[in-house]
Amino acid sequence: MKKLFIALTALGAFTGSALAADMAPRYTKAPMAMPVAPSWTGFYIFGGGGGGLWDADSNVRTFPDNVSLSRDARVGGDGWFGTVGAGYDWQFNSSWVAGVFADGQFGSLRGSIVRPIAFVGAFEGTEKLRTSYAAGVRVGYLVAPNVLSYVNGGYSGSDWSSASFSGLGGAPVGFTTPSFSRNGWFIGGGVENNLNIFGISAPGWFMKTEYRSAFYNRVTLPETLISGVPDGFATTFKPYVQTISTSLVYRFNWTGPLVAKY
Repeated sequence: MKKLFIALTALGAFTGSALAADMAPRYTKAPMAMPVAPSWTGFYIFGGGGGGLWDADSNVRTFPDNVSLSRDARVGGDGWFGTVGAGYDWQFNSSWVAGVFADGQFGSLRGSIVRPIAFVGAFEGTEKLRTSYAAGVRVGYLVAPNVLSYVNGGYSGSDWSSASFSGLGGAPVGFTTPSFSRNGWFIGGGVENNLNIFGISAPGWFMKTEYRSAFYNRVTLPETLISGVPDGFATTFKPYVQTISTSLVYRFNWTGPLVAKY
Protein backbone atom coordinates (compact mmCIF):
# COMPACT_ATOMS: atom_id res chain seq x y z
CA MET A 1 0.00 0.00 0.00
CA LYS A 2 2.83 2.39 0.82
CA LYS A 3 4.44 1.75 -2.57
CA LEU A 4 1.17 2.36 -4.34
CA PHE A 5 0.72 5.72 -2.55
CA ILE A 6 4.24 6.83 -3.54
CA ALA A 7 3.61 5.85 -7.17
CA LEU A 8 0.32 7.77 -7.32
CA THR A 9 1.94 10.84 -5.74
CA ALA A 10 4.75 10.82 -8.32
CA LEU A 11 2.30 10.41 -11.19
CA GLY A 12 0.23 13.37 -9.93
CA ALA A 13 3.28 15.58 -9.62
CA PHE A 14 4.42 14.75 -13.19
CA THR A 15 0.95 15.30 -14.65
CA GLY A 16 0.58 18.68 -12.88
CA SER A 17 3.95 19.86 -14.20
CA ALA A 18 3.04 18.90 -17.76
CA LEU A 19 -0.35 20.61 -17.49
CA ALA A 20 1.26 23.78 -16.08
CA ALA A 21 3.70 23.81 -18.98
CA ASP A 22 0.85 23.52 -21.46
CA MET A 23 -1.05 26.36 -19.79
CA ALA A 24 1.93 28.77 -19.68
CA PRO A 25 1.35 31.91 -21.82
CA ARG A 26 3.11 31.90 -25.15
CA TYR A 27 4.49 35.24 -26.44
CA THR A 28 5.09 35.96 -30.15
CA LYS A 29 7.51 38.65 -31.25
CA ALA A 30 5.75 41.47 -33.12
CA PRO A 31 6.55 41.57 -36.85
CA MET A 32 8.92 44.18 -38.15
CA ALA A 33 7.29 47.55 -38.92
CA MET A 34 7.11 48.37 -42.61
CA PRO A 35 8.21 51.90 -43.62
CA VAL A 36 5.57 53.92 -45.43
CA ALA A 37 6.68 56.55 -47.96
CA PRO A 38 5.39 60.06 -47.16
CA SER A 39 2.98 61.82 -49.50
CA TRP A 40 3.84 64.82 -51.67
CA THR A 41 0.28 66.11 -51.31
CA GLY A 42 0.14 69.45 -49.47
CA PHE A 43 1.19 73.11 -49.32
CA TYR A 44 4.75 74.37 -49.69
CA ILE A 45 6.69 77.65 -49.77
CA PHE A 46 10.10 78.41 -51.25
CA GLY A 47 12.75 81.07 -51.67
CA GLY A 48 16.07 81.29 -53.46
CA GLY A 49 17.92 83.01 -56.26
CA GLY A 50 19.47 82.60 -59.65
CA GLY A 51 20.64 84.20 -62.85
CA GLY A 52 19.18 84.91 -66.23
CA LEU A 53 19.39 86.70 -69.53
CA TRP A 54 17.01 88.37 -71.90
CA ASP A 55 17.01 88.97 -75.64
CA ALA A 56 14.68 91.29 -77.53
CA ASP A 57 13.85 92.24 -81.09
CA SER A 58 13.73 96.02 -81.44
CA ASN A 59 13.14 98.54 -84.25
CA VAL A 60 12.22 102.20 -84.79
CA ARG A 61 8.84 103.45 -86.06
CA THR A 62 7.16 106.78 -86.55
CA PHE A 63 4.69 107.66 -83.82
CA PRO A 64 1.72 107.71 -83.90
CA ASP A 65 1.71 106.77 -87.62
CA ASN A 66 3.51 103.47 -86.90
CA VAL A 67 5.59 103.43 -90.08
CA SER A 68 8.63 101.16 -89.75
CA LEU A 69 11.95 102.95 -90.23
CA SER A 70 14.33 100.07 -89.48
CA ARG A 71 14.56 96.31 -89.41
CA ASP A 72 14.51 94.35 -86.15
CA ALA A 73 17.83 94.37 -84.30
CA ARG A 74 18.62 91.86 -81.54
CA VAL A 75 19.53 93.38 -78.17
CA GLY A 76 19.97 91.74 -74.77
CA GLY A 77 21.11 91.73 -71.16
CA ASP A 78 21.76 89.54 -68.12
CA GLY A 79 21.94 89.63 -64.33
CA TRP A 80 20.88 88.09 -61.01
CA PHE A 81 17.62 87.87 -59.08
CA GLY A 82 15.93 86.53 -55.94
CA THR A 83 12.71 84.54 -55.96
CA VAL A 84 9.91 83.59 -53.53
CA GLY A 85 6.73 81.58 -54.06
CA ALA A 86 4.16 79.08 -52.81
CA GLY A 87 2.14 76.19 -54.18
CA TYR A 88 0.09 73.07 -53.60
CA ASP A 89 0.75 69.55 -54.96
CA TRP A 90 -1.32 66.37 -55.30
CA GLN A 91 0.30 62.94 -55.51
CA PHE A 92 -1.62 60.32 -57.55
CA ASN A 93 -1.07 56.87 -59.04
CA SER A 94 1.73 56.45 -56.45
CA SER A 95 4.48 58.01 -58.61
CA TRP A 96 2.92 61.10 -60.23
CA VAL A 97 2.62 64.61 -58.79
CA ALA A 98 0.62 67.56 -60.16
CA GLY A 99 0.20 71.01 -58.64
CA VAL A 100 -0.41 74.74 -58.93
CA PHE A 101 1.95 77.52 -57.85
CA ALA A 102 2.76 81.23 -58.04
CA ASP A 103 6.06 83.05 -57.63
CA GLY A 104 7.91 86.31 -58.14
CA GLN A 105 11.45 87.24 -59.18
CA PHE A 106 13.08 90.46 -57.99
CA GLY A 107 16.39 91.80 -59.22
CA SER A 108 18.02 93.43 -62.21
CA LEU A 109 18.64 91.78 -65.56
CA ARG A 110 20.34 94.72 -67.22
CA GLY A 111 21.14 95.21 -70.91
CA SER A 112 21.08 97.55 -73.89
CA ILE A 113 18.35 98.90 -76.10
CA VAL A 114 19.58 100.34 -79.41
CA ARG A 115 18.00 103.14 -81.42
CA PRO A 116 19.29 103.26 -85.05
CA ILE A 117 19.86 106.81 -86.35
CA ALA A 118 20.23 107.52 -90.07
CA PHE A 119 23.73 108.67 -91.11
CA VAL A 120 24.87 108.50 -87.46
CA GLY A 121 24.80 104.82 -86.52
CA ALA A 122 22.86 104.18 -83.33
CA PHE A 123 22.05 105.61 -79.96
CA GLU A 124 22.04 103.24 -77.00
CA GLY A 125 20.09 103.12 -73.73
CA THR A 126 20.07 100.84 -70.66
CA GLU A 127 17.03 98.59 -70.20
CA LYS A 128 16.38 96.54 -67.04
CA LEU A 129 14.00 93.71 -66.24
CA ARG A 130 13.18 94.67 -62.66
CA THR A 131 10.53 92.13 -61.60
CA SER A 132 8.67 89.20 -63.10
CA TYR A 133 5.91 87.03 -61.71
CA ALA A 134 4.23 83.80 -62.73
CA ALA A 135 1.28 81.54 -61.98
CA GLY A 136 1.03 78.09 -63.45
CA VAL A 137 0.84 74.33 -63.14
CA ARG A 138 3.42 71.59 -62.95
CA VAL A 139 3.40 67.83 -63.53
CA GLY A 140 6.16 65.50 -62.43
CA TYR A 141 7.26 61.92 -61.89
CA LEU A 142 8.88 60.53 -58.73
CA VAL A 143 12.15 58.99 -59.89
CA ALA A 144 12.60 58.10 -56.19
CA PRO A 145 10.20 58.49 -53.22
CA ASN A 146 11.92 61.78 -52.30
CA VAL A 147 13.02 63.03 -55.76
CA LEU A 148 10.62 64.71 -58.21
CA SER A 149 11.42 65.51 -61.85
CA TYR A 150 8.86 67.92 -63.34
CA VAL A 151 7.83 70.28 -66.15
CA ASN A 152 5.78 73.45 -65.66
CA GLY A 153 4.11 76.26 -67.59
CA GLY A 154 1.60 79.08 -67.38
CA TYR A 155 1.18 82.87 -67.25
CA SER A 156 4.06 85.28 -66.76
CA GLY A 157 4.16 89.05 -66.28
CA SER A 158 7.14 91.44 -66.24
CA ASP A 159 8.04 95.04 -65.32
CA TRP A 160 10.77 96.90 -67.21
CA SER A 161 12.56 100.19 -66.59
CA SER A 162 12.63 103.32 -68.73
CA ALA A 163 15.68 103.97 -70.92
CA SER A 164 17.65 107.16 -71.54
CA PHE A 165 19.65 107.14 -74.77
CA SER A 166 23.22 108.31 -75.23
CA GLY A 167 25.43 108.79 -78.25
CA LEU A 168 29.12 108.51 -78.97
CA GLY A 169 31.24 108.68 -75.85
CA GLY A 170 28.20 108.15 -73.62
CA ALA A 171 26.93 111.71 -73.96
CA PRO A 172 23.13 112.06 -73.40
CA VAL A 173 21.19 112.78 -76.58
CA GLY A 174 18.08 114.10 -74.88
CA PHE A 175 15.32 111.52 -75.38
CA THR A 176 13.94 108.60 -73.39
CA THR A 177 11.49 105.70 -73.55
CA PRO A 178 8.99 105.04 -70.70
CA SER A 179 8.92 102.15 -68.25
CA PHE A 180 6.43 99.43 -69.15
CA SER A 181 4.89 96.07 -68.25
CA ARG A 182 4.45 93.03 -70.49
CA ASN A 183 2.32 89.89 -70.20
CA GLY A 184 3.17 86.52 -71.72
CA TRP A 185 3.65 82.85 -70.96
CA PHE A 186 6.41 80.56 -69.75
CA ILE A 187 7.53 76.94 -69.94
CA GLY A 188 10.20 75.19 -67.91
CA GLY A 189 11.18 72.26 -65.75
CA GLY A 190 13.38 71.11 -62.92
CA VAL A 191 14.21 68.65 -60.16
CA GLU A 192 13.15 68.81 -56.50
CA ASN A 193 14.61 66.55 -53.81
CA ASN A 194 14.39 66.06 -50.07
CA LEU A 195 17.58 67.14 -48.27
CA ASN A 196 17.74 63.80 -46.45
CA ILE A 197 19.47 62.32 -49.49
CA PHE A 198 22.61 64.22 -48.47
CA GLY A 199 22.72 62.52 -45.08
CA ILE A 200 21.00 65.44 -43.35
CA SER A 201 17.98 64.80 -41.12
CA ALA A 202 15.71 67.56 -42.41
CA PRO A 203 12.07 66.43 -42.62
CA GLY A 204 10.06 68.82 -44.74
CA TRP A 205 13.06 70.61 -46.27
CA PHE A 206 13.73 70.29 -49.99
CA MET A 207 15.89 71.88 -52.65
CA LYS A 208 14.80 72.52 -56.24
CA THR A 209 16.66 73.69 -59.32
CA GLU A 210 14.59 75.00 -62.23
CA TYR A 211 15.06 76.33 -65.76
CA ARG A 212 12.41 78.63 -67.27
CA SER A 213 11.80 80.41 -70.59
CA ALA A 214 9.31 83.30 -70.77
CA PHE A 215 7.94 84.94 -73.91
CA TYR A 216 6.36 88.42 -73.94
CA ASN A 217 4.39 90.45 -76.48
CA ARG A 218 5.91 93.31 -78.43
CA VAL A 219 5.45 96.80 -77.01
CA THR A 220 5.72 100.19 -78.74
CA LEU A 221 7.55 102.78 -76.62
CA PRO A 222 6.96 106.42 -77.69
CA GLU A 223 10.11 108.50 -77.37
CA THR A 224 10.05 111.82 -75.57
CA LEU A 225 12.59 114.60 -75.16
CA ILE A 226 13.87 115.44 -71.69
CA SER A 227 11.26 118.18 -71.55
CA GLY A 228 8.55 115.53 -72.01
CA VAL A 229 7.68 116.58 -75.57
CA PRO A 230 7.18 113.63 -77.99
CA ASP A 231 9.81 113.52 -80.74
CA GLY A 232 7.58 111.73 -83.29
CA PHE A 233 9.32 108.35 -83.06
CA ALA A 234 8.91 105.12 -81.09
CA THR A 235 11.14 102.14 -80.28
CA THR A 236 9.56 98.67 -80.25
CA PHE A 237 10.65 95.93 -77.88
CA LYS A 238 9.73 92.21 -77.92
CA PRO A 239 11.57 90.37 -75.09
CA TYR A 240 12.34 86.72 -74.42
CA VAL A 241 13.75 85.77 -70.98
CA GLN A 242 15.63 82.68 -69.80
CA THR A 243 16.37 82.01 -66.11
CA ILE A 244 17.79 79.27 -63.92
CA SER A 245 17.27 79.27 -60.14
CA THR A 246 17.90 77.19 -57.02
CA SER A 247 15.48 77.43 -54.09
CA LEU A 248 15.04 76.03 -50.61
CA VAL A 249 11.54 74.52 -50.21
CA TYR A 250 9.56 73.73 -47.06
CA ARG A 251 6.65 71.26 -47.25
CA PHE A 252 4.20 71.57 -44.37
CA ASN A 253 2.87 68.00 -44.56
CA TRP A 254 6.20 66.19 -44.93
CA THR A 255 7.46 64.19 -41.93
CA GLY A 256 9.82 61.73 -43.60
CA PRO A 257 9.32 57.93 -43.77
CA LEU A 258 6.70 56.84 -41.21
CA VAL A 259 6.33 53.54 -39.37
CA ALA A 260 2.62 52.83 -39.69
CA LYS A 261 1.94 49.26 -40.85
CA TYR A 262 2.63 45.85 -39.25
